[in-house]
Parts: sequence; C-alpha cells; structure tokens
Amino acid sequence: MKPQPDIAWNAGDMGCGELVVKLKLKLRDELQPGAVIKLTATDAGAPEDIPAWCRLTNNPLLYQDHPEYFIRAKE
Repeated sequence: MKPQPDIAWNAGDMGCGELVVKLKLKLRDELQPGAVIKLTATDAGAPEDIPAWCRLTNNPLLYQDHPEYFIRAKE
C-alpha cells in the first residue's frame, strides 16, 4: 500500500547523479524529519540507484514501484 506523501516531486528523466543531489536538498529544506516525499523518476537507473541512496543516507524507502518512490525523511 502506498503511503500518504507530504509533498510530491516529479524528477522526470533526470539522471540519478543530479537527482540524488536535488533529493537531498528537498529532504533537508522542504520536509520535517519523518515526513514523506513521493518521488517520480523515470530514469532507467532509478530502480537500483534510489534504493541504494536511501540505504546509504538512512532515509527509509517505504514503497517502490518504478517510476514512483516514497521516501521518509530520516529522523
């Protein structure tokens, strides 16, 4: 079941290098700890890159069904 997001961001086909930098800034600047972002990312590398980034940064990936990713801002 998809979580209820606090904000949504459509990154389109943005490459994952640029995407994770912008995602980090969005989580830091636009969300409170524990809030959820719905990310839409159509880049072919997203299904592998986004979960890996979430593990590395301790921002839990709550739900994934490419191109949708629901990420909780770490506490």
